[in-house]
Amino acid sequence: MSKGIATIKDQNPAIDLTRYRALLKISGAVGSQPTAHAILQSLNDLLSNVVRFEAIHLFLFDASGEHLILRASGQVLSDPDVKEGMKIAYAGTAIERALSEQVPIFVPDAHQELTQYPEIASVIRQANVHSGYVFPVSTSRTRLGVLTFGRKETDEFSPADVELMRSVAGHVAVALESVLAMRSVETHQRDLARERDRLRLLLEINNYIVTILDINDLFRAASASIRKHFANDGTSFWLFEERSNRLKCMVMDFPGSRGYMSDVPVAEISEEELEDLRMRRPTVITTPFDTKIPASISQMLRAESITTVAILPLATASGLIGAMSLGSRREKRFGQADLDLLSQLSSQISLAIDNALAYGRLTASRDHLEDQRLYLESEITSECSFEDIIGKSAAFQKVLEQVSIVAPTDSTVLLHGETGTGKELIARAIHNLSARSQRTFVRLNCAAIPSGLLESELFGHEKGAFTGALIQKKGRFEVADGGSLFLDEIGDISLELQPKLLRAVQEQEFERLGSAKTIQVNVRMIAATHRDLPEMIRQGTFREDLFYRLSVFPIEIPPLRERRQDIPLLMNYFVSKLSRRMRKQVRTIPKQAMEILTNCPWKGNVRELANFIERAVILSQGEQLEIPVAELETSRSCSVAVPASTFHDAERNVIIDALKAASGQISGRGGAAERLGLKRTTLQNKMRRLGIANKDYRSN
Repeated sequence: MSKGIATIKDQNPAIDLTRYRALLKISGAVGSQPTAHAILQSLNDLLSNVVRFEAIHLFLFDASGEHLILRASGQVLSDPDVKEGMKIAYAGTAIERALSEQVPIFVPDAHQELTQYPEIASVIRQANVHSGYVFPVSTSRTRLGVLTFGRKETDEFSPADVELMRSVAGHVAVALESVLAMRSVETHQRDLARERDRLRLLLEINNYIVTILDINDLFRAASASIRKHFANDGTSFWLFEERSNRLKCMVMDFPGSRGYMSDVPVAEISEEELEDLRMRRPTVITTPFDTKIPASISQMLRAESITTVAILPLATASGLIGAMSLGSRREKRFGQADLDLLSQLSSQISLAIDNALAYGRLTASRDHLEDQRLYLESEITSECSFEDIIGKSAAFQKVLEQVSIVAPTDSTVLLHGETGTGKELIARAIHNLSARSQRTFVRLNCAAIPSGLLESELFGHEKGAFTGALIQKKGRFEVADGGSLFLDEIGDISLELQPKLLRAVQEQEFERLGSAKTIQVNVRMIAATHRDLPEMIRQGTFREDLFYRLSVFPIEIPPLRERRQDIPLLMNYFVSKLSRRMRKQVRTIPKQAMEILTNCPWKGNVRELANFIERAVILSQGEQLEIPVAELETSRSCSVAVPASTFHDAERNVIIDALKAASGQISGRGGAAERLGLKRTTLQNKMRRLGIANKDYRSN
């Protein structure tokens, strides 16, 4: 370089000084530029005042080193196909010679040389370039590329100009090395920042595994963390329903518009999609979604202008849990690096969901056990009329035989009998003899609860479902899950509530009041009534389909007057039980009292008998039971020494008198059943037993 400068100095000191000054300015200017384009622009502005040229270009190696890339140009390119960033091959060209020999190369015929560069030939021709120079851009450590100059003239640069250009190329190389080093540092910093953000995100999700146990809170927290890192426009989490091969959306979040959505339809998935999820293969779907995503969900995505969706499987070692999806309004938003990170996240989120689901199951089990405990405590403290089944009559033994047959099954049982015949006691016996005996037996008297509150009692309600619903409450169906539910007085359920009860009995699923979430249970249903359900069906006050679903195995419980042989046994049982409770010494029952009570009709059945015996025990002062005979109504036809045949005759006469008064009409207003205070079916049974036909008493 010193030799070249000396030559310049010998020729013309003024020109030599101009070149020195230009070189100093170029050295300071290119060293302060942040990019290759800025370096070339400053070089073009300063050097054009010293050396004449029409075009200047900077080519740098690509990552492979086999091609050069046009990084900057000192002229306006008129051809739209020739742009900065265009790649060219240089093998067998003047550029290869300059790079291999590391010396400037003069190109006397630019047009001939350009035949080897078809990518840029047109733009150079338009610039009216006839000759050119190629200067290698290299430092002592690396070769970076070449700097090319195009000229209209066909003669060479003077030796001084060549030396100046060579020095400029050296300064450009140093500046470029500095720029590339700075870029490398910036790239490394960006990589470190990305790695920091990645690890921070993974740490956040990892913390959710041990800190968030509620699954809905987990979904919301994970959605917020993912959005903060990926800047996506939508996130959704889906749980896999293995029984139906469907994905159920737990939450869909569009933070910029509709926010959290929970009323998203379930997604049907194909076998191919299911296999992708099970193999844990992430999927990226772009618009149009119509053939790839269910129509209802595709419509929601279009409404949010989502163009790209990434779907990540959620699975653990035990199997598929569900899927996570991210939506973006930007096309081709999710690259391979994003999918790799999302795959790591999906593994951690799967563990968190698995923990949350397990916690939810444990919490539900704990709450269920607590509900059972509270219910059983209330059952224990409530007064119960019976502790065991008492009866040896043929009619009652038939009932017990039916109980032993149906109890081991899970079939629905319908108990029919008059009030006070012990329907709940029979229902408990069915439960105790079944495989559910270790689980809860839940009872509910449908007639004891207002119709407006019965639905809440049966199916439960959510907080705020109606005025006064201050907390969430489970219904009797949920409390009885795994056990038996006894619904007494089933005929008193309103017609409006019967369809929902039918669904709960038949499908074993329902929704709480104020909730759209379907709850599935496993409950054995036992129903009871004293009403004539077939007659109610004819009158349109009871659903026929519900009746058939409840009466899978009907059991008719006889009234006490049809099992008089059991009255002495019941009397002894009640006297013994009540004497112990009242701390009395009543040990015997007079024969006369036994005969009187045995021959009474007992319209209230066992319950009436128990209450009467309790009054008698209270009145008894010694070891002998003293019955309040005066309280027995004469309508009961009780007598001390009336033989059974005389009683039957009296019963027959009473029925005949009622039929005559009703002109042979049995049911309905003014019928014999209403006059006698009996059910139609009970009266018909008595008439068949006593040989009475109502047609004999119809008026002509």
